[in-house]
Amino acid sequence: MTLIERLSEYEKLMRLDKPIGILLLLWPTLWAQWLASSGHPNWLILWIFVIGVVLMRSAGCVINDYADREFDPHVERTRERPLAAGHVSPREALLLAAGLSLLAFLMILPLNALVLKLSVVALFLAASYPFTKRFFAIPQAYLGIAFGFGIPMSYAALQVTVPLEAWLLLAANIFWAIAYDTQYAMVDRADDLKIGIKTSAITFGRHDLAAIAICYAATLALLGWVGGLRGLGPAFYGGLVAAAAIALYHMRLIRHREPRQCFRAFLHNTWFGAAVFGGIALHFMLRGL
Repeated sequence: MTLIERLSEYEKLMRLDKPIGILLLLWPTLWAQWLASSGHPNWLILWIFVIGVVLMRSAGCVINDYADREFDPHVERTRERPLAAGHVSPREALLLAAGLSLLAFLMILPLNALVLKLSVVALFLAASYPFTKRFFAIPQAYLGIAFGFGIPMSYAALQVTVPLEAWLLLAANIFWAIAYDTQYAMVDRADDLKIGIKTSAITFGRHDLAAIAICYAATLALLGWVGGLRGLGPAFYGGLVAAAAIALYHMRLIRHREPRQCFRAFLHNTWFGAAVFGGIALHFMLRGL
């Protein structure tokens, strides 16, 4: 295999060719960056977090494929992944994940001690999430914590504390992650049942649509709570209304549980995150006029 071909396999292993995961991790981080700074983010800290999101999501994908290397060859959608197909060795994958994690850690070294302490928790969450699918009935909740840990870290970086507001945002992200990743899990439900992996789509069973709707509602309620605590105005709530409309569109897409439409709804969740961020950013922009 040539160097170019090997780098291409690494790119696929890190899912850089599929940026949806980066976006789903980035939006809650941006919510926190704007709220924690009252709409005036520190641009150096912001870029550290944006690059950190890309690095840690990439490392998480590598660890996920390492953990699932015995399962992925038996799933239609994942059998051609680099590790499952034998194009990258397990040792290479571990070294790549370690290198990406080290780079992410080096990025946050200029920040305060609280951020560094929280980064250890973030690394543990990212590394351990793939293994929760073996014993946890709703691993998507754990994913929500891992994907949302940029929230408390953002507050720590900007305020040197993690207030109640940050934990409410994290809770909102957990419910959102359960909603969108259940849609994702519905695509592979038949294969996951055969190989014994646990997912929320299997746990919820015939109540999957109701569970997703409840999770979207909980996400919006928690975000509304944050808005009330901060005294955010109509622009913010307009963003929540837009996000609610997007959630209803997702429910319409998945109503027949057709895998292709479930995957389409999963991908479309980036617009849910963008709508929430748009409301937050617009509130502070209008307040500054």
